[in-house]
Amino acid sequence: MNIPVAYRQEIEKEIKSFCKNLPAKPHELYAPMSYMLGLGGKQLRPTMVLLACKMFGGQVKNAVPAAIAVELFHNFTLIHDDITDAAPLRRNKPSVHAKWNTNIALLSGDALLIKAYECIAKTPKAHLPAILRLFNETALKVCEGQQFDMNYETQSKVSIDDYLYMISLKTAALFSASLEMGAILGGATGKDARSMRVFGTSIGMLFQLQDDILDVFGEQQKVGKQTGGDIINNKKTYLLLKAFELAKGNTLKELQKLLSEPNANRKVEGVKAIYEKLGVLKQAQKQMDFYHNAAVNSVASIKAPEKKILLDLTTALLSRGN
Repeated sequence: MNIPVAYRQEIEKEIKSFCKNLPAKPHELYAPMSYMLGLGGKQLRPTMVLLACKMFGGQVKNAVPAAIAVELFHNFTLIHDDITDAAPLRRNKPSVHAKWNTNIALLSGDALLIKAYECIAKTPKAHLPAILRLFNETALKVCEGQQFDMNYETQSKVSIDDYLYMISLKTAALFSASLEMGAILGGATGKDARSMRVFGTSIGMLFQLQDDILDVFGEQQKVGKQTGGDIINNKKTYLLLKAFELAKGNTLKELQKLLSEPNANRKVEGVKAIYEKLGVLKQAQKQMDFYHNAAVNSVASIKAPEKKILLDLTTALLSRGN
């Protein structure tokens, strides 16, 4: 994925500075924070804060604190998500709870969240109330989405609409907020800021659907986390819900049986085979095309050179991990 080098370098420089300035003690609190941030990643969300700010003529330096806050918050959610998902890997390295323990992971994640608010407080005063309000709203949406996600693991009836609503909170909300915050800091009109919000929601949905696909069909080395983890944990992903919608007769019985299969490898391979038989991958790709078109249409009236970069990034999400 081709993320503008200058913006990514700015984010990486700030993250390195953040880690360097963390206290040495207690080591068990701060070392996991530095470790998590050092695992890398595409830093897509903070980059979008900077791009949106620049798009509307703002000074990128004024958006840097909000961008870093977004990246710290995102990593806080990843540390906690890996605990709830019992995920052993993050970006091809041991997840924080696997490297240390669950209690340390919880506390270091909490500390990242606190540090995110320290960054938000550095927002230019004229925009601080709006940015803080949006950040708080978004943080709560992410928590709501995570709770729905956990609920769905044991809930017998979950519709595709239920799932799409859940990911609009858990995943898409932070994309949406990143672009809206950048737009606000860049001096966008209310109408344009709302357009960026819709754009962010659409690409967040697109991102999560592609993540669902990569969890099953991606290569672990490229994806950076355990392949088939969603299947092992009975996650109600778009793929699984679409499979239940399409499966009939013996195929449906086999799918239901596989959900309680104790052998992880047999479970993953069996469910994957049913997905391929039913063509759910093609169905998911159609849903992704819908969100891609919605993203493009939402910013059709905005004229700025940076819009092309955002649209290119959106297109790249369709082939992420391939």
